[in-house]
Amino acid sequence: MGAAPQAPRTRVTARARDLRFDAGSLSLNLVATVGRRPVGPVERMGDAERLAAWCRGVGLTPAPGYAADALLRSLHSLRDAAYDIASSLLDGHHPSPVSVDLVNALAAGEPPAPRLELTADGVRPAPGSDLLTENALLSAVARDLIGLVSDESRRERLTTCASEVCRMLYLNPASGRPRQWCSMRRCGNTAKAAAHRRRRSATDGDQPWSRPSKTDTT
Repeated sequence: MGAAPQAPRTRVTARARDLRFDAGSLSLNLVATVGRRPVGPVERMGDAERLAAWCRGVGLTPAPGYAADALLRSLHSLRDAAYDIASSLLDGHHPSPVSVDLVNALAAGEPPAPRLELTADGVRPAPGSDLLTENALLSAVARDLIGLVSDESRRERLTTCASEVCRMLYLNPASGRPRQWCSMRRCGNTAKAAAHRRRRSATDGDQPWSRPSKTDTT
C-alpha cells in the first residue's frame, strides 16, 4: 500500500476554521464543516456553539430543548456519509453501503410541513412552524443530498476547489462561467498571490549578479 498523500504545510488559521455557507446546497454546507479534506482535515463544527452558528447560517432552527451533543454526533455521522457519497460523483469511487443506508434512513423521516396563520394584518408563517426536531433537521439535510444526487443538472455542477489545500466540494452556478475556486476572495486570491510570487522569484533568478559599486556600500 502506498503512502497517504500529504497536504501542503500551511498554518491552521482562524479563517481556516470559519464556517462556510457558500457550497451551494444544504448538504454540501454540512460537508464544508470540515475544511482541507481529505489530507489535512480541519474541524469547523466541533462544539455546541459552532453547531448553533451553523444552524443559523443554513436557516435550520432546532426546537427548544434539543440535545446539542447528540445532534452534533448525528450531524458528524451524516457529514461523513454525505462526503463519501458526494465525492463519489467526482472521483468515481463506490460509496460505502453504510453511508447510503444512513442517508436513506435519515431521509425517511418527513420534516414537518410549514404552516400559515391569518392575522388582522394578513397572512404570515405560523409561530414555531420552522422549529425542527433532531430527526426532522437530519431529514432535511439527507433529503437535500438525495436531491443533489438525483438531479442531473446539479450533479454536473458539482466540483472541487482547485486549491490543493482546500479541496472543498461546491456547486458551480447554474448560469455563467464555472468557477475554478470555491471562492475568489479566499482560494482564488491566495492562488493568484502565490503565482505572482513564483513569477517574481523566477524573474529575480534570471537577473545577473553584480558586484556593488563603492557608492553602494554605505
